[in-house]
Amino acid sequence: MTESRAAAFRALHLPGDPLVMPNPWDAGSARILVALGFAALATTSSGYALTLGRSDGSVSRDEALAHSASVASSVEVPVNADLEDGFAAGPEEVAATMALVTATGVAGCSLEDWHDGAILPADQATERVAAAREALGGEVVLTARAENFLRGNPDLADTVERLQAYAAAGADVLYAPFLTSADDIRAVVSSVDRPVNVLLTQQTPTIPELAELGVARVSVGGAFAFAAYGSLVGLAAQLRGPGPYAYFAEVARGGELARRAIDPGS
Repeated sequence: MTESRAAAFRALHLPGDPLVMPNPWDAGSARILVALGFAALATTSSGYALTLGRSDGSVSRDEALAHSASVASSVEVPVNADLEDGFAAGPEEVAATMALVTATGVAGCSLEDWHDGAILPADQATERVAAAREALGGEVVLTARAENFLRGNPDLADTVERLQAYAAAGADVLYAPFLTSADDIRAVVSSVDRPVNVLLTQQTPTIPELAELGVARVSVGGAFAFAAYGSLVGLAAQLRGPGPYAYFAEVARGGELARRAIDPGS
């Protein structure tokens, strides 16, 4: 099952025709997104942490793996697991984490080059990618993340060099979160020989524009989870008011979609 999902996941990465891969925060939101027609999904560390009442980065390895297994088992499409920094510093410890991934049923997973509040030296980060690749074998698609732009170090040259090294170490997909300008995205895509994932934000080009830039995958991170909680603010405001309560229209629409997603034969 895992190998077939991984093969299906790899086949969806087409530069110029990007896989649009939203990030559910639990099994229910995953089922709903599949019912809406998405061909692959990814977990989100920040979205999942919020369901536990915690901030991003506070989830344990066992919790992340269990969450990934829960989402993967709830849908038939490939799922990519957000495994943050691999919950480890050194290559051996990263490999130990990745050795547990194949049992979760995910088709892919990601590994950051950020650990314990700092961007790791490039050589150490590359060793971690190589260790992850060896531990995963060919059963799971490995996405290597260069965190520079997300962590306040918008160094394009270093980002490109890191992504090139991660590709040489065995990464299947490359990802630099918060890379937003068309020029920077084009520079990365043209400098590597692997599919590139872009995080969609208010500052990035649109998905059709990203396709023209040669991007192979687009994800949203925790945006959908936070947007859902943002909607809760409006619902709460209605509940505190005198009425009418317009949210019942959304209740009906969401309830019908949930029924179709959870029990499509009903």
